[in-house]
Order: sequence, then structure tokens, then C-alpha cells
Amino acid sequence: MNNRTTQAAAFHTLHQDFAQPLLLANAWDVASARLVEIAGAPAIATTSAGVAWSLGHADGNALGREEAVAAVSRIAGAVTVPVTADIEAGYADDADGVEHTVDAVLEAGAVGINIEDGALPAAELMDRIGAARRAAGRAGVPMFINARTDVYLAGLVSPEQRFAETLHRAHRYLEAGADGVFVPGVGDADTIRALAEAIDGPLNVMVGPGSLTAAQLSELGVARVSVGSGMAQAAYEIARSAAMELLTAGTYGSLTPAVDYGELNSLF
Repeated sequence: MNNRTTQAAAFHTLHQDFAQPLLLANAWDVASARLVEIAGAPAIATTSAGVAWSLGHADGNALGREEAVAAVSRIAGAVTVPVTADIEAGYADDADGVEHTVDAVLEAGAVGINIEDGALPAAELMDRIGAARRAAGRAGVPMFINARTDVYLAGLVSPEQRFAETLHRAHRYLEAGADGVFVPGVGDADTIRALAEAIDGPLNVMVGPGSLTAAQLSELGVARVSVGSGMAQAAYEIARSAAMELLTAGTYGSLTPAVDYGELNSLF
């Protein structure tokens, strides 16, 4: 097996350790990815929001395919663990375009993707998942496709319909070729447990301050835990706070704590 195939197989296995969910501290550039790797992460996931912001774009399918893939290539080339790329809705207008995106993402070195519905009809994301699966099959890589549904996060339906609609979409996405289902925006234990029991595949949830712990989520049946854009947002808050402190008070306390210059330099 080539390295991508080996890494893809290893990435699949990380979703099958029922004693511990796969914990993903989402990175947005090479430095953040290297810091996550040396912290002991078994895989690197990108955050589309963090990547977009770092390249001067808003999140929400505003980033172009070439810039997105270039960022994935830089990250995958700098780490030794498997990389999964958040490709939003596929950086394309249709399923054929998604197939080209996934060709490029695989060539860049990623072995997994997140692809989301957002405002798209479920049938459209099914077509895009199928296109992604075809691209992976052509490349001979058992790529992990994580299908994200924004039913809860974006309030796509009324609150009383969200659980049923999420399950409906989850089942359809798995049938279309997805390996796992990502349901950001859900945080209460009862709903998470019910989703994990009803979805016939690894369940991914998004966490942040105040969320259930990884151990608690494991007990509920969650297989994958992501921080999404949270780390990028925290890093940018430090940049804002430090700038405001410097420009208003003329002091520098916000620069502590900081990664040592020599340690950062040694990552590359």
C-alpha cells in the first residue's frame, strides 16, 4: 500500500476506538498543525473558517478551490499523521466540480474530508458525496468522508423537527457513501445519545467552552470530537487583546503566555 492508503486506513481505525473518541484540535496553517501534532494528536483536521480567515476570506464557501487545496498541501506536507480537510460544500457549483476538488485534495495529501450541506438540499449533498467517493476510488484511497449536516447549527427546520430531519439526512448521506456523520450545534446529552444510537456510523460533534467533556461524550457513544474554528478564534482574540493593550495602555501582558520563539522555529 502507498502512504496515502496506509494513512487513510489508519484514519478509519481512529474512529473505531470505543474507549476514546477521536479528538481533533482543528488547525488552519502549518504552524498550528505542527503544534497540534507535537501535542500528541493522532490526526490533523483543518478548519475551513480558520483557513479562510488566515487567507483573507470570510468563511462560508467564499474561499477558492486553489487556495484551499494549497493550504491543505502545506499542512499535509509538514506533518506525519493523517490529515482530513474541511472542504465546506466542496468548493464547486455541482457534483462534477466536487469530484475535481477531491482529486486535488487527495493529491495534496489529505486522506479524509468534511463536506457539508448547509443550505443545500439533502439530495444535492448526496450527489456530492457520491462524486467524492468516485474520486477516492479512482485514486485508490479509502478516504474517510465525514458528512456534516447543519440542521441544528443553522436551524434548517423547526426545533421539533430537527432530530428527525437530522436522522433522515444522516441515513441518506451514509447511503450515498459517507463514512461518518457530523452534527454541529447539538450539545445536550440526551440528544447526543439518541443520535449516536440511531446513526449507523461514527458520530462527530463539535465542542467548545461549556460543552460536555470528551469522557462524557465517549459514554454517550460519540466517536469523533472537533473544536471547529474554536482554536483559531482563541488565537485571534490573543492578537486583538495584545494589540489593544499595546495601543491603549502601552503594556504587553497579553503576550504572556506565548510559545517560545526557539520552539516555534524548531517545528520547521
